[in-house]
Amino acid sequence: MKKAIVIAIILIGAGTGYFVFNKKNDNVPKFRTEKVTKGNITSNVTSTGTLNAVTMVNVGTQVSGMIQNIYVDFNSPVKKGQLIAQIDPALFVSQVDQAKANLYLAQANLKKAEATLIDTKRTLGRNEELIKRDLIAQQDRDTAATNYETAVAQVDASKAQIAQSQAALSVAETNLRYTRIVSPVDGTVVSRNIDVGQTVAASFQTPTLFSIAQDLTKMQIDTNVAEADIGKVEVGQDVEFTVDAYPEVTFKGKVFQVRSAPIIVQNVVTYDVVIKVANPDYKLKPGMTANVSIIISIKTDVLKISNSALRFKPSEKRKPSGEQKSNEQKGTSVWIVDNNKPKRVSVKLGISDGSYTELVSGDISEEQELIVESLTKPKGAPTTSGPRMF
Repeated sequence: MKKAIVIAIILIGAGTGYFVFNKKNDNVPKFRTEKVTKGNITSNVTSTGTLNAVTMVNVGTQVSGMIQNIYVDFNSPVKKGQLIAQIDPALFVSQVDQAKANLYLAQANLKKAEATLIDTKRTLGRNEELIKRDLIAQQDRDTAATNYETAVAQVDASKAQIAQSQAALSVAETNLRYTRIVSPVDGTVVSRNIDVGQTVAASFQTPTLFSIAQDLTKMQIDTNVAEADIGKVEVGQDVEFTVDAYPEVTFKGKVFQVRSAPIIVQNVVTYDVVIKVANPDYKLKPGMTANVSIIISIKTDVLKISNSALRFKPSEKRKPSGEQKSNEQKGTSVWIVDNNKPKRVSVKLGISDGSYTELVSGDISEEQELIVESLTKPKGAPTTSGPRMF
């Protein structure tokens, strides 16, 4: 019996000591920290965009007809003025022949009018002599004069008809030339939208037959930058980007243009930033999606603070009494461990890369530990327990 009592006293003493020990340790705050390091920081603006040729020309047709021949295909290199397709010219050849015939007829009518003019002029001259001798009536002389003036007008009308026929011939010949579809620029055929035997109609809207990229060694990215970041972007800034086709390759470019026209989609405002890109090996193709990083600023060999340390705020229980009274102090700050308690240190910051921020000034040195997380739960926080037994 005495032995049982002694064992009970020992167990009670051990339990009490364990409780007191843990209670004492609970009053000691525990924190996860991260060191201040030195290195490089790159501030950038990220976005996505689409690769396009700098100049993309859509080749259409101004006349309707059936495609008789196609001389190029996808990815075909072309030169300016090169024949790339032919519309059946038979109908247009007939129109040219008809216009030529009308011109010949007009020229013949002019000769006839000129002959009539000469005849009426002679008649008028004879009647002028006869009227002086009172050998004919005045009416005969007036009729001859009217006939002469009519002949003069007919000659002018015939000349106008010739000009009209020449214009019609020019239109017919132009339409005939339009049956030859030629490349307007040096470049590469990106798309072909027609086949031999297909009929194209140019009545209301010019159909697109080919799309030709003028120079695929020089491309551009059209990317949408959010209004919150557009103020940081300037012409001439360096750009790095990747595409899904070559995820291991980082391509380079430069900001060429920051357009002022807003793009509003579902109340989100963005602006088009044009980036010029060199493509000497033709790896990049029109339509590829580019993950763009516009480099705003680069700082080398500077002190870096983890952004987690900037977000840390101790609970009211852990704050020193002076800070509890003054509530939150103004300005940016970080927290260090001083005598097992968090201590606030004011800092001035520079650029950030999203993970780390430049330390411009503050009572912080390299390798100093900054609090990023509290490892102790505040009093009253919910705890996780095992299943209850009934």
